[in-house]
Amino acid sequence: MSEFHLPSTARLAVGVSGSPGSLTALVRAAEEARRRGAELWPVLAWEPPGGDLAARRSPAAAVMVPQWERMARERLLKALRDVFGGTDSGLPGEALVARGAPGRALVQLADRESDVIVVGTGRQGRLHRALWPSVGRYCLAHAGCPVLAVPPSPLQAALDAVHRRNLLRLRLDTGRLEREFDTVPPGA
Repeated sequence: MSEFHLPSTARLAVGVSGSPGSLTALVRAAEEARRRGAELWPVLAWEPPGGDLAARRSPAAAVMVPQWERMARERLLKALRDVFGGTDSGLPGEALVARGAPGRALVQLADRESDVIVVGTGRQGRLHRALWPSVGRYCLAHAGCPVLAVPPSPLQAALDAVHRRNLLRLRLDTGRLEREFDTVPPGA
């Protein structure tokens, strides 16, 4: 006689790094999880500096692995506090720290068709794309479930422009910023 199992609850696996783009993705993933009645699984993936191969070759790296993992856990908890005001999202699911590449960790977690992977799109510059592989592209190419790519907050471009002006030691045009912020809807 065969047993009947109810289908498992869908999971939303969201990549979290602590960057503004990943925090925007975490907010969107929480909204989607509430809307779908799904579990929320924030994932922060980390790799040793220089990668796993370099860490295996160095005896000092074995001593540092617990430190690196602790730092990753702290970064994940900070991201959760920044978004939810605490470490509890109010949704079922679990926050995970995974050792490995972020895209691979998300694809391995979201292994059911009912799951959804949520990633921030991050920076779009050519140099950034050439130096750092895209987590979103990896997930799109390898996931067996839908992937939701969340664009950066509209205010991120203004913040980046302010940072560039500060680096170049240019005066800040506060009038232009005030006009831009007046166009942003309340609560955005």
